[in-house]
Amino acid sequence: MLPIDAAAHGSRWRHRHPAEKALLGIGLTVTAICLPPWPGAPLVALAALAVLLGPAGVGGRQLWRAFRVPLGFCVTGALPLLVQLGGDTGWVSPAPGGPVQAGELLLRTSAASLGVLLLAFTTPVSDLLPRLVRAGVPAPVVDVALVMYRIGFLLLDTVSRVRQAQAARLGHSGRAAAWRSVAGLGATAFVRAFDRAGRLQAGLAGRGYDGTLRVLLPPATVSARFVGATLALLAALVAATLVLERFLP
Repeated sequence: MLPIDAAAHGSRWRHRHPAEKALLGIGLTVTAICLPPWPGAPLVALAALAVLLGPAGVGGRQLWRAFRVPLGFCVTGALPLLVQLGGDTGWVSPAPGGPVQAGELLLRTSAASLGVLLLAFTTPVSDLLPRLVRAGVPAPVVDVALVMYRIGFLLLDTVSRVRQAQAARLGHSGRAAAWRSVAGLGATAFVRAFDRAGRLQAGLAGRGYDGTLRVLLPPATVSARFVGATLALLAALVAATLVLERFLP
């Protein structure tokens, strides 16, 4: 199990309805995208961090380990805005207004990523996906997503065991050995994936699979108090951004 999935299963908000947490996480993400990047994005990021490290009970080290991956994509996406190709100044030259645009994009995407992480750290996928059927998502699509989610962990476990076995046999002692180990690892994972899929299909057929996977969900009710607090937070962020935009350069 990935650390973020383990944190979601042990979250303080595990008992809350996924719709509540989706409203908060997706609401912060949409707010970060729609509001002006300054000062909207920093305000949204601070609010998301306060909720993650406070009521949600996410550890700072856990949050950083999960956040540094999307942060890398945010930085990579902002860097091309610093340069332009072609023109009178040469093939490659600094883009006019590039630093400002890159900074605004980085602020927005970083704040939006924190909103998504808020939902991921508090809501296990196994709690969220089955409820999507009630929201209008076709049941076969949800079933495929559930199966792929579970098979993914099995394959990750297989890859980890194969790598340990290769390391024990000095499979990473040199460059040539490392490449052979990588090729063997890919081939083994490919074969195991088909084997797992075949066994899963046989198991479902033996249990009378009729096109719908029925799973037990923990009971949860939507809290009007939590929803009201979420809407108040989002409204406060919008109001604060519009007010501060007039006074901040």
